[in-house]
Amino acid sequence: MKAAVVKAFDQPLVIEERPVREPGPGQVLIRLEASGLCGTDVRLVRGDWPVRPDPPYVPGHEGAGVVIRTGADVTDRRAGERVAVGWLGWACGACRYCLTGQETLCPRQRNTSLGTDGLHAEYAVAEAAFCVPVPADLDPLDAAPLACAGVTAHRAVRTAGVRTGDLVAVVGIGGDGHLAVQYAEVAGGTIIAVDVDDDKLEVARDLGAAHTVNARRSDPVRYLRELGGAHAAIVAAPDARAAEQAYESLRPGGRLTLVALPHDDTMTVPILRTALRGISVRGAGAGSRADVADVFALHAAGRATLIRHRYRLPDVNDAIGELGAGRAIGRVVFDLRS
Repeated sequence: MKAAVVKAFDQPLVIEERPVREPGPGQVLIRLEASGLCGTDVRLVRGDWPVRPDPPYVPGHEGAGVVIRTGADVTDRRAGERVAVGWLGWACGACRYCLTGQETLCPRQRNTSLGTDGLHAEYAVAEAAFCVPVPADLDPLDAAPLACAGVTAHRAVRTAGVRTGDLVAVVGIGGDGHLAVQYAEVAGGTIIAVDVDDDKLEVARDLGAAHTVNARRSDPVRYLRELGGAHAAIVAAPDARAAEQAYESLRPGGRLTLVALPHDDTMTVPILRTALRGISVRGAGAGSRADVADVFALHAAGRATLIRHRYRLPDVNDAIGELGAGRAIGRVVFDLRS
C-alpha cells in the first residue's frame, strides 16, 4: 500500500510502499477512502508536540473507509461496512472515566498515530470497538475530518453549555471554528465570530454568525462588552492572547471553553475576578464514540456543513504547508479513492 511516512521531523514526508497489516483479535482492516489532516498532525510531523512518535511512522488520526477484513472475536463490525476512525483509538472500558461516559479522559487510552501507524495511507488496522459506522448518505470525505474536527467542535459547544438566547463568541474560524459556529447556532446561540482574516469571517457570516469582528482592526473585547458580554466563548484559535481576550469578553457567569492548542501554552487568568464574577474556564478535547455518532447524524440530516479542501496523498507536503501557514479555510482531506 501507499503511505505518507515521517522519516525525520526536519524532513518532508515521503510516499512509499508499505505492507498491508493483518488485523489482530478485536481489530479490523480498513481500506481507507479519506484521511483528514489536522493541525495536531502538523505539529506531530514537525516534532512540536509533548509526545514525539519515533520515526519512521505514518501520521493521521481522522479517517473513513470500508472494512475489508475482521480479526478474531470481532462481532460488532463486518466486512463491507463503512466506518470512521478518530483520535481515540482505544480506551480501557473499565476505569472510572470510561464507566461514567468520559472515555476521552481514560488514563490508559491509545491515540491513533501515536505508538502505531496512522491513517495517511491506503489501508489501516483499527480496534473494531472504536470504529464508528458512517451513515450511508454521508460522504467519506466529510466523515473523515468530522471524526476529529466535528467531534472536537461539538464537544466544545456542549462543554460551553450553549443555550437558547446565549451570546456565543467563537474565536478562530478555521477547521474547528467554522463547525463550532454552526453547532452553537443549532443549540440556540447568537454567534459572534472573531478572526483576523476577512475571508474566514465572510464564511462565518454565510454559516450563520450574526456578528463578525476582525481582531486585527478592532478590539473584540470592547465589541463584545458593548453587546453585554458573551455568555460563552469558544477559543478555536491557537493563540494564548486570543484566549485571554475571550476571557475578558465574558459577562458575569460566563463560560470560557478552550479548544485550540497554541505553541504558547500559558494564559493569564485573574483569580479574584474569576471568583467574584463566577467565571468558569474549561477545556474541550477530542470527543467520544457517542460524540462521533451524534455529529454524523447532524450532518447526515443536513443541519451543518463541512467546508473542506481535497488533496491527493502525493500532495501531503503541500497540504501540510497550507494548513501550517493558516491559509486553509475549513478542513484539509486526502481523497484516497483510486
